[in-house]
Amino acid sequence: MRARLTLLVAATTVLLLLAFLVPIALLVRQVAADRALSRANDVVQTIVPLTADEAALRLAVTVQPVPVSVFRPDGSVLGAPAATTPAVRLAALRRQALTVVTDAGRELVVPVVGAGGVTVVRTVVTNEQLTSGVRRAWLLLSGLGLALVLLGLLVADRLARTIVAPITELSRVSHRLAGADLTARAEPSGPPELREVAGALNHLATRIQDLLATERERVADLSHRLRTPLTALRLEAESLRDPDESARVQSAADGVARAVTAVIQQARRRDSAPAAAQSDAVAVVADRAAFWAVLAEDTGRVLTQDLPSSPLPVAVAADDLAAALDALLGNVFAHTPDGTPFAVGLGPGPGGGAILVVSDEGPGFPANAVSRGASGGGSTGLGLDIARQVATSFEVGSSPSGGAMVRLTLPGTRQPQ
Repeated sequence: MRARLTLLVAATTVLLLLAFLVPIALLVRQVAADRALSRANDVVQTIVPLTADEAALRLAVTVQPVPVSVFRPDGSVLGAPAATTPAVRLAALRRQALTVVTDAGRELVVPVVGAGGVTVVRTVVTNEQLTSGVRRAWLLLSGLGLALVLLGLLVADRLARTIVAPITELSRVSHRLAGADLTARAEPSGPPELREVAGALNHLATRIQDLLATERERVADLSHRLRTPLTALRLEAESLRDPDESARVQSAADGVARAVTAVIQQARRRDSAPAAAQSDAVAVVADRAAFWAVLAEDTGRVLTQDLPSSPLPVAVAADDLAAALDALLGNVFAHTPDGTPFAVGLGPGPGGGAILVVSDEGPGFPANAVSRGASGGGSTGLGLDIARQVATSFEVGSSPSGGAMVRLTLPGTRQPQ
C-alpha cells in the first residue's frame, strides 16, 4: 500500500508538471525566437532610412551586430556578401516585406522604393539565434520538475508511512489475537478512521476476554455438579457383588472423572501458547481398544485390531487421542446393533505421524453425519467433531462391507534439528 500511494502521488505530480512545464517550455522557445526576430527587425529598420545616402548606408551596414545585405537596383550588394535569393526577388517584385523560413533560419527582407528603383535590405536570423538560451531554460525547467517530483515522493512516502504504520500495527495485533494472545492491544494512531478501527479491535479483544472468563467459570461449575453423581456411581460400583463388574464400572467412573478434570483444566488454562503435546499412538489405541473389548464381548461384537509392534509418536496429547478414539468407538456401539463386528487400525503416515482407521459392518453413516451438531441417532452430534479436532485430515466413508469408516491423519512430532 505504501508503494502504491507513493506511485500514485508520483504519477499525479508528473502529470501536473507536464501540464505546466510543457506549455512553459514551448513559450520559452517562442519568446526566444520572437526576441531574435525583433532584434533583427530593429537592425533592418535602422538601415531602411539610410538607403538614400550611399555613404551613410555603407557605414551603417558594417557596424550592425548581425550581417546585413543591401541589394541595390543596379545589382550591386552592400554589406555582407550574399547571393540574390528568391525572397529578395519576390520582395522587390511585390514591394512587400517578407519573412521566409529557410534551412539556415529565418530570412527577413524589406524593400525600399526609391527614385532609381527598389532597394532590398536583407538579414538572416540563424537557428542558433532563434533558440539562444532555450536549452538552458529547458534544463532549468527539467531540474525544477525533477526536484518537485522528488519532493512529492518524499511527502508521499511520509504520508503513506503515517497511514501504513497503523494498519501494520492493527494487522500485528489481530494476528496476536488469532494466536490466542488476548492481552494484545492496538495503539490508536493515524487518521481518525484507523483510530476508530483500533478502538473497535481493542473493544473486541476485551469482549472476548470477558466471554472466555465467563465460559471458564461455567465450565468450572461442571466439576461441582458432577462430583455428587460420580461419587454415587462409585458407591454403587463398590456395592456390586461381582468383583469384575464392580472394577469395570469403577474404571468407567474414573474415566469420566478424568475426562471432566481434563476439560476443566483446559478451560482454565491461561497460557497463550500451550506446550507441544506428544504421545505414543500405539499405546493409547491399544489401551482404549482393550477397554472397549470388554463391552464388545458383552454385546457379541468381534473387535479386529491392526496395530504396529513398535511405538508410533504423534503430536497429540494422550488424553485427546483417547477421547477421540472413545468418541468414534462410542458411535459404533450407539449406532450399530449388537453383534456388529468392528475394527481399529493404526499405521504410520506417509509424511510422519499416524493414520487411525475405525470401521464397522453396520448400516453406515446417515447423510448429515459429517456436520457438527447433526446426528441421526438422537445424540449431540459432536462425536465426530471431537475426533476431527486432533487430526490434520478427517475422512468419512464406507468400509468394504458397506458400513461406516472414519480415517484420521494424526500429526507427527517434529524431529530436533
